[in-house]
Amino acid sequence: MSNIQVHVYKVAMTCEGCSGAVERVLNKLKDKGVQDINIDLPGQQVKVKTSLSSQEILDVIKKTGKDTKFIQTL
Repeated sequence: MSNIQVHVYKVAMTCEGCSGAVERVLNKLKDKGVQDINIDLPGQQVKVKTSLSSQEILDVIKKTGKDTKFIQTL
């Protein structure tokens, strides 16, 4: 069984459309290791509970075109 961790990212999101785009790309990974997604629009923060690496998730979020930065793993 893969190690489940929570990766935290700073994502430049200004509206529901932005957070929706991030949520859509991450939902595509639900069967590949992503268990839970928590989006804090006012705080421009995304937490992803997953067995995938922080870099794999970062690459996926960046596909939305949003300025994204990995913060930490909890």
